Amino acid sequence: MSKITDNALEAMREYFDVGAIDKITLRNFESLCVPEVPAVFTPKDIAKIRKKLSLSQSAMAALFNISKTTIAQWEHGTRKPNAAAKKLLDVVNRKGIAALT
Repeated sequence: MSKITDNALEAMREYFDVGAIDKITLRNFESLCVPEVPAVFTPKDIAKIRKKLSLSQSAMAALFNISKTTIAQWEHGTRKPNAAAKKLLDVVNRKGIAALT
């Protein structure tokens, strides 16, 4: 997210904390601030993310609760991540593995 979006979201959460907006309004605003997930993660992208996090294929597979074979297939281009896996890839790429633990 951009700095402007971060500041706006922080302000909306403060408005919620003091009762100026309701929970539904806050959730609607938060949903607008969710970054778009890339439509495609190339095999190189996936390998780069895994290496950036210093994970083996087995460790990344365990983190994502999938098989090591699936990670290898993603990195070789014989299989593509589904929507949920793309979201996980995006989250760990932006925020690190701490976001999933």
